[in-house]
Amino acid sequence: MDLRIDVTDLPGRSSPAPGDSGFSRYGGIHVAVQRRNRPAELLDPQPGDAASATWNLPCTTAVSATGVDFTGPYVQGGPGGRFVYLSWVAADAGGAFTMFRRAKLMLGAVPGPVAEAAARDGLLVGRLGLTDARGMPLCARVVPPAVAWSAGSGPRPGASR
Repeated sequence: MDLRIDVTDLPGRSSPAPGDSGFSRYGGIHVAVQRRNRPAELLDPQPGDAASATWNLPCTTAVSATGVDFTGPYVQGGPGGRFVYLSWVAADAGGAFTMFRRAKLMLGAVPGPVAEAAARDGLLVGRLGLTDARGMPLCARVVPPAVAWSAGSGPRPGASR
């Protein structure tokens, strides 16, 4: 099965540091999917000012009486608490990334019928905007309605990654 994450409304290439008065900023902002148990291993970092981005993640599913369990190299957490991290990183002059916040896409919040259809049909799609209400990179737990989950192919915004 594939898990596709389609994002729009990225916040830009710079952002004030959390709790900052505006003098210190994160620059060279990118967003990427973090590999399970490897915080420094990021899948296809995209610039924070991209019009959109898409990541395709390999997954496996197990369907039981309690629901659908998703696993894979980019799926974090244990049964009943699975999620995917979108990591926000700042690039230094040498191109090295430093993570400064993360969004946690909660797979347990995928509606049951959508998860079951995705397991059956082979594709789960999450669509979301990545700028929060303050104009900052989206972070913390992300559940509907902030992310729209669907099964099947659907339209693909931006470039496929």
